[in-house]
Amino acid sequence: MAWQPNDTVFPPFFYLESLDIPPSQAYAAIIMATLTYCFIIAGNMTIILCITLNRSLHKPMYLMLLNLLVNDLIGATLFFPQLISGIALEDRSVYCASCVLQAMMVHVYAGGDYVILTAMAYDRFLAICRPLRYGVMMSRANLLKVVLAIVVTDLAVVSPLYCLLARLRLCGNSITDMYCNNASLLKLACGDTAVNNYYGIFVAAFLQGMSLIAVIFTYVQILVACLANKQSDTKSKALRTCGTHLTVFLVFQVTTMFKVLAHRFNQVSPYLRRAAGVSIFLLPPIVNPLIYGLNTKEIRNIVIHFFTKKKMTNFDR
Repeated sequence: MAWQPNDTVFPPFFYLESLDIPPSQAYAAIIMATLTYCFIIAGNMTIILCITLNRSLHKPMYLMLLNLLVNDLIGATLFFPQLISGIALEDRSVYCASCVLQAMMVHVYAGGDYVILTAMAYDRFLAICRPLRYGVMMSRANLLKVVLAIVVTDLAVVSPLYCLLARLRLCGNSITDMYCNNASLLKLACGDTAVNNYYGIFVAAFLQGMSLIAVIFTYVQILVACLANKQSDTKSKALRTCGTHLTVFLVFQVTTMFKVLAHRFNQVSPYLRRAAGVSIFLLPPIVNPLIYGLNTKEIRNIVIHFFTKKKMTNFDR
């Protein structure tokens, strides 16, 4: 439904892009989306509970991983419930306030993952290259400061995007995306959006560039330290731990870059743009718990022990 601009800056409703799902396939789509969301919740909550309930995992690396998985759950929750209800009710309308809140939280989620992954790279750098100072530099007090710095940095970078958006008048209410985000809302603006575009590019460059530079720097230092270490067991463990983090970082870096580029170029196919948009809510929340759960020995052993013990308990009954 078209909306004609009047004295209000924002329309009362926004209409998200149609999913183009035939009625005959609606139930299958609902089941698939629901199972995917449940799988994401189960996978992330399993690792979160492992870390929370086991004091042996109350270490800086695992506590930062806990923050990463909670952030991924938030990201998935921003997308899947709305997707499922939209298919079930055949209604793609969303209240203005809900749309703007979702758009802001999407940026907070993406920015949060970048900042957390950067902090995790720094943690690995200290643990491997500065082991004698690690206990002091990553004490509980300092870890709390790191977590607060992550939250403050994320909000401080993302909030101006929506302060700049609030000054613009929108001339439409049809969002060309499967969920609300800053880029799609900005396309509806009537006035000059140059400042918004420049700051949006700065945010993407800052978050992605900062994390990429930090990860390259820390991993070059880690690689040099591992090559200089003559103890094969220590070297193998360090490389395995860093390989896990690097895989997670690359998955998120590629998916978000794909998403940013898909919105910047109008020639991109709408189906490709949809795939890029969905990937940031799908791949990291699925991949992260799988990679850390399977590749981190401490977590893997706790998960196996938990399910083995539960199975034996049920068998004894």
